[in-house]
Amino acid sequence: MTRFTEETGIGVNLVFAKDGIAERLAREGRLSPADLVLTSDFSRLVELVDKDLTSPVKNTQLESNIPAQYRDPDGQWYALTMRVRNLYTAKDRLGPQQITYEELADPKYKGKICTRSGKHPYNIALVASMIAHHGEAEAKTWLTGVKSNLARKPQGNDRAQVKAVKEGLCDIAIGNSYYYGNMMQDPEQKSWAEAVTINFPNQADRGAHVNVSGMVLTRHAPNKANAIKLMEFLSADVAQKAYADVNMEYPVKADVAPSTLVASWGEFKSDQLPIFKLAEYHQAAVKLLDEVQFDL
Repeated sequence: MTRFTEETGIGVNLVFAKDGIAERLAREGRLSPADLVLTSDFSRLVELVDKDLTSPVKNTQLESNIPAQYRDPDGQWYALTMRVRNLYTAKDRLGPQQITYEELADPKYKGKICTRSGKHPYNIALVASMIAHHGEAEAKTWLTGVKSNLARKPQGNDRAQVKAVKEGLCDIAIGNSYYYGNMMQDPEQKSWAEAVTINFPNQADRGAHVNVSGMVLTRHAPNKANAIKLMEFLSADVAQKAYADVNMEYPVKADVAPSTLVASWGEFKSDQLPIFKLAEYHQAAVKLLDEVQFDL
């Protein structure tokens, strides 16, 4: 943000909040001082849109910088960075694996898989992608199979699953890519990351499921013109590189390279399913998770 201010002379006031942004915007209404909201997950973007708290932005620079797959067709939101829903395998017991999400339901992995709650947005999005590709009936059969292969009841966060692999509780952990980078840089957790291999699923077919962080222009933005300038800045090369490096994620702008650490994990093919399609299957995914009692 400092670079943006230096280049444009436009000041930026940042407010950090882990939860409650949508509620706050709704409460403040037209008196809200917020121009932009930057979110860490696609589900939060959808929540803001669903609650009518955003303004559409149709902008040639944004549309040029951000591929159509990673933005709302109506301009309600734009992605900033991308992360992969990876499958981590025990380095000493399984090693690298050419594995698919579908194979997580294979009985050969019974008692070998660890994951956080199925109701977490990261997993809801993964289930939504399975519905998009296979339909509800097949996705439900798959989800039932995955549940039967769990080594323990879903719990903890993504890092906790990698820790469980290191401790021998399971051989496969489902987790986002950026956690791997964060663990590698945390002295207390580096040994967890070193105990696993990071695998990009479905490389022989549709590609790995991805999710995004993103930005929206608020409905009552008091400084709309300047806010759009910031959106343009965040979608361009310098900010894309810096934002992705800090988050240990992948830039959505195609010609911007990831950090050296992230690039060291290897190239991968991502699922070309448009991110906005995940929203269409969100409720169906939640319904299936309830029906199979995934978290119980």
